[in-house]
Amino acid sequence: MPGVSEVSASPAATQMLNKVPEVTIYFWIIKILCTTVGESLADYINETLGFGLTNTTVVFVVALAIVLFVQFRLRRYLPGVYWLAVVLISVVGTLLTDQLTDNQGVALWLSTTVFAVLLAVVFGIWYARERTLSIHSIVTTPREAFYWLTVLVTFALGTAAGDWTLDLTGWSPGPAILLPAGLILAVVIAWRFGAGPVLCFWLAYILTRPLGANLGDFLGLSSDEGGLGLGTATTSLIFLAAILAVVVYLTVTRKDRTEAIRDGRP
Repeated sequence: MPGVSEVSASPAATQMLNKVPEVTIYFWIIKILCTTVGESLADYINETLGFGLTNTTVVFVVALAIVLFVQFRLRRYLPGVYWLAVVLISVVGTLLTDQLTDNQGVALWLSTTVFAVLLAVVFGIWYARERTLSIHSIVTTPREAFYWLTVLVTFALGTAAGDWTLDLTGWSPGPAILLPAGLILAVVIAWRFGAGPVLCFWLAYILTRPLGANLGDFLGLSSDEGGLGLGTATTSLIFLAAILAVVVYLTVTRKDRTEAIRDGRP
């Protein structure tokens, strides 16, 4: 599924390479892998290692801030830095929702509503300022800031909505994979029949969060809980290794690069 049409910024601006990858099958593969890691790694450090929800959140927020600092300093897309940021932001998005639910007692329906409204506000301000939501035009610092803020909110929203759905349905991890997978398929079909690419891209982006999380639960939970019993540590290592393999492949082959230089604001 593509992103959205390419739109240039003001002609008087600094030139900069697009800071995000082309939306190919590799993009969605790594996105789902990152989402699964976000669920399993957060659970492993928080629960298995007993680090605690607040301490785990602080550690990953600091790590994310450091990686995003490096990402913003770059003038072009580098797979290793970009996807490390996505892995960390997936963990932070998961932990933010867990903080609201577990530490603050916020109901999942309420956090889902709040994050959905927040996402709409971010999109509204982004479009009002830049006149585009194209992921093919992340060539300025403000656009990149909007992009990463949107990604963070989609992870938090996907976590809240996915957990809320599981609470409502009572499904075990295996069958729970089918709902987001089916919804993603519906989005792809809608896009194929002419639905707006912006809406389709971000809907699919949100839905990959519960898909990856449910997959992580299915692999990590014990057979008594409906899973395969691999454990959160093993699941995290498997998916981190898979992410590394795909990122190395993309770094070498450059199959996900958008190389055209576009104008951008400083």
